[in-house]
Amino acid sequence: MKVLLLKDPKDKASGPDPYIKELGLYGFEATLIPVLSFEFVSLESLFEKLSHPECYGGLIFTSPRALEAIKICLKESSKNKAWSKSLKQRWNSKPVYVVGKATASLVEEIGLTPQGEESGNAEKLAEYICSREKPNSSALLFPCGALKREVLPTVLREKGVPLESVTVYQTAQHTDLQESLSRYFSQQGVPASIVFFSPSGVKFCLQNIQKLSGDFINHIKFAAIGPTTAEALEGAGIPVSCTAQSPTAPDLAAAVQKALGSHNC
Repeated sequence: MKVLLLKDPKDKASGPDPYIKELGLYGFEATLIPVLSFEFVSLESLFEKLSHPECYGGLIFTSPRALEAIKICLKESSKNKAWSKSLKQRWNSKPVYVVGKATASLVEEIGLTPQGEESGNAEKLAEYICSREKPNSSALLFPCGALKREVLPTVLREKGVPLESVTVYQTAQHTDLQESLSRYFSQQGVPASIVFFSPSGVKFCLQNIQKLSGDFINHIKFAAIGPTTAEALEGAGIPVSCTAQSPTAPDLAAAVQKALGSHNC
């Protein structure tokens, strides 16, 4: 059975994409179609803030893209030298909160120690942070996207935990998305399951998928990587057959297997 994954492929240098690998273990033929493109912004402002750890109580990352922004900054030798010499160590004396294991692994790549990755979504991470941070302490620095959800900032504000957001990337539809979807459906037909990885993916893909699937759309098992994406699908009137227990490849593959194996999840 075929499964369509609406996400960017993993960097080829780090091996095969884990989602394709895990679904393959269940005998599924998975295909990736990139949905989003990203433009990085305000990188000088970001590094200026990172250069003053003494002004902040810690860091929050809810997206791998925020780490990519930092990595772009660190490609500049003077910034990399400053980071390696003292900034990395000074930030490591403070908490670095993250959502999910993918973001956690990128945090480790820049030499920091993540915590909270088991939270799995912004709501649970906000609860985790509030259980550890005192009200009216130093602000937590939050590099984020222009389309960030307000759940985490709202919860922290209500609990009196200061937050300083800095927008470091903007999200747009991938330029090849419509062509890639059309090619997939014409060559491979209607998949048994389609997995969405973000509310933005729902926004950019759903209408096209509905057209391409026609009357067969009711046969597709729609899956979501997490509750936020599931809510976006349900809000668009699409029944969600399953949601991954946590945003990892093994949990998603198990959820899809259950949905396709028993026709309900």
